[in-house]
Amino acid sequence: MNVYEAIQSRKSIRSYDTKKIEDEKLGKILEAGRLAPSWQNKQCWQYVIVKDKDTIGKLALRSGLISKSNFFIKDAPVVIVACANPNDSGHLNGQDYYLVDVAISFQQMMLAAWEMGIGSCWLGAFNEEKVREILGIPSKIKVVALSPFGYPKDKQSLYAKAIKTFAGSKKRKNLDKIVHWEKW
Repeated sequence: MNVYEAIQSRKSIRSYDTKKIEDEKLGKILEAGRLAPSWQNKQCWQYVIVKDKDTIGKLALRSGLISKSNFFIKDAPVVIVACANPNDSGHLNGQDYYLVDVAISFQQMMLAAWEMGIGSCWLGAFNEEKVREILGIPSKIKVVALSPFGYPKDKQSLYAKAIKTFAGSKKRKNLDKIVHWEKW
């Protein structure tokens, strides 16, 4: 699979097989994130890799913004929590670039994982304070996103199907709706 094929075929996975991710593959995923571009190459990102089932269970049941909205991550063999110290990045035109830096790095990790048959699901609907508390993340560090990583189950759960429909995951705007040539 080449990069463009990975971009075209990648989808959010919400039903995970219990098969563990091999250490070599997890290392490649993390390396893909490490190699990402960032504001003045400051590489502000920090990642918490969670493999402990009890800790993943706490994240699954206590980190959602709405009750147990992230409960589906409980079956994933790995959850990666993407963080940054905003002071280690830039700020220009009202934009905090730590968010951009982490997003680029995390997306590279997700594409590298997908190329190896490992799924993920970007989660932005979480309670930062609860995640910080569960994982002992210092207060100066911002939690930007988290994602389960694991091999997709052959059959999606009813929850996964419902969320996929609710999110409209397959809908993409045509280029003529998002691209402006020369001027707006």
